[in-house]
Amino acid sequence: MTPKLTNNQIAWRAAQDITDGAYVNLGIGFPEKVAQYQPDGRQAIFHTENGILNFGQSPEPGSEDWDLINAGKKAVTLKPGAAFFHHADSFAMVRGGHLDVAILGAYEVAENGDLANWSTGPKGVPAVGGAMDLVHGAKRVAVITDHVTKSGAPKLVSRCSLPLTGVGCVTRVYTSLAVIDIEGGRFVLREKLRSISLEELQAVTGAELVVPGDIADLIVPEL
Repeated sequence: MTPKLTNNQIAWRAAQDITDGAYVNLGIGFPEKVAQYQPDGRQAIFHTENGILNFGQSPEPGSEDWDLINAGKKAVTLKPGAAFFHHADSFAMVRGGHLDVAILGAYEVAENGDLANWSTGPKGVPAVGGAMDLVHGAKRVAVITDHVTKSGAPKLVSRCSLPLTGVGCVTRVYTSLAVIDIEGGRFVLREKLRSISLEELQAVTGAELVVPGDIADLIVPEL
């Protein structure tokens, strides 16, 4: 089996593209890891839908204040200048275009930028939640995900088969094998692991990969 990036390494790579001072919302679960890997000299301002701006890392076990939680119900700390506000005000920030970046997980991403990151059914999520606001309120929407499902099916597809979270909203995908931009309704390959050939990568991608020229190596630290 071709080696692939861990979730921590995918999160690290996504963090490298967040600019200093950016207002960022991270999706519940896997995307929350991005906050751990901000480059030296850069500091994002993290926003959570339940009403905190500029929260910090998780507290040490046993020192949690359970009045301070993020949207995923995980305990957080506060940074100097942190602010609290009503849930409705939090979504006004999202819908008003005040977030620079939203980084979300995905079940499927289509080559036209459509995103499906929730699903009904026995193991599904009961509703789409705040993601539907984030994908159209943030100035840039990126996805972090394994390149394929647990069964080996492509997660990057020509058209989504699951209920959509947003239409034409994703601009970049960071996967366990590659970094791919969505431009002009196509998947444009930017970086890939040295250990996988273009042919192998295309075989596990459910739509054509556009190769614009020399492709950079996807290099991440051991984490």
